[in-house]
Amino acid sequence: MAKDLMISLEDKPGMLASLGEAFGKAGINIEGVCGIPCDEKGTFHILVEDVPKARQVLEGAMLRVLEERDVLVLDIKDAPGEFGIICRKIASAGVNINLCYLATKTRLVLGVEDMAKARAALGQ
Repeated sequence: MAKDLMISLEDKPGMLASLGEAFGKAGINIEGVCGIPCDEKGTFHILVEDVPKARQVLEGAMLRVLEERDVLVLDIKDAPGEFGIICRKIASAGVNINLCYLATKTRLVLGVEDMAKARAALGQ
């Protein structure tokens, strides 16, 4: 099962390239990614299947995993309104979404405060 790893990177040229190259050399596929720069740093969320190996690569690059978390990874239709339908089901169950990004193969990655309630709301 894929997990989200949150890391912090310096906001400078080449940081993402180095990260991508290191994962590639280790044979780790980055299935989804989201990055937000702020105050000369960037907070990045990376979706990976092989968490132990990804952690090794990050530690080798002197990068610390700030958070590791389970996330919902949902196959979605690439159609208007699909995002709203999914988010409304989760909201109607009283669950807050606090992380959201797209992954490869038209998948939606959601971090939620109550995984069990969110899964139940989506019929999973």
